[in-house]
Amino acid sequence: MPKTLFPLPDPLTIPVRGETDEFPVGRIFCVGRNYAAHAAEMGVEVDREKPFYFTKSSANAVATGASVPYPPGTENFHYEMELALAIGAPVFRASPDEAKAAIYGYGCALDMTRRDLQISERKKQRPWSLGKDLENGTVLAPLTKAADWGPIADQRIWLRLDDETKQNATLAELIWSVEEIISHLSGFYHLRPGDLILTGTPAGVGPALAGQQMVGGIDGLDPVSLSLTVLQ
Repeated sequence: MPKTLFPLPDPLTIPVRGETDEFPVGRIFCVGRNYAAHAAEMGVEVDREKPFYFTKSSANAVATGASVPYPPGTENFHYEMELALAIGAPVFRASPDEAKAAIYGYGCALDMTRRDLQISERKKQRPWSLGKDLENGTVLAPLTKAADWGPIADQRIWLRLDDETKQNATLAELIWSVEEIISHLSGFYHLRPGDLILTGTPAGVGPALAGQQMVGGIDGLDPVSLSLTVLQ
C-alpha cells in the first residue's frame, strides 16, 4: 500500500438496528421524479418508460441529528424526504428476485436541494450537481434490516418543518418499486455492498430557512432530522 500525501476523511457509517457493526456508505444514487404528485408540483411530467438517476457524494452526507449551516449560493434551499435502500450483496443485471435479495436494509433520508440552482441548470440542460451534490446535502438515519421491516406497501412517509407537516404520502405512491429500480440501475452499474439508493420524494417539498428544523419519518423506520444554522 503506497503512502498518501495527506489523509482523507473516514467514510460515513450508519448504525443498524440490532447490530453493533455499522453500514459503511459507498456510492449514493438518487431516483428522480418517482412520485407523480411531486413531478407535477415541479412542473414536469413523469417518465413512465424508465427511471432516471442522479448521484450524490458520500463525502457530503451526514448522520441524522446534524446541525449544519445554511448552504452558500442559494436562496431557495429545499427539503426532500425519501426512503433509502441499502445494498448488501453484489448485483449486476438483476432480475426482480435477485434485486430484492440484494437489499440489506431500509432507512429514512433527506435529499437537500439548492432548488434555484437545480432549476436554472435544468433549464440550460446542464447537470444538476451544484443543486444536488452539496456539502451536508444528504442526511441519513439508522437502517433497519429488510427482514425486520417487512414488505413495502402503504407505509406513511412524512416530513415536518418545525411543527408544520409539509409532506404526507404513502410508499404505495412510488411509481417504480425498489425491485424495479435495482433491476434497472444494475443494468448500468455493478451494484455492491455499501451502495445506497434514495427512491424519490413525495409532493410537498419547499424551502427551509436558517433556524428551522426538519424531522421526517416512515412507518417502522427510525426518523431523520436536520437543523439549519446561519451560514458562517
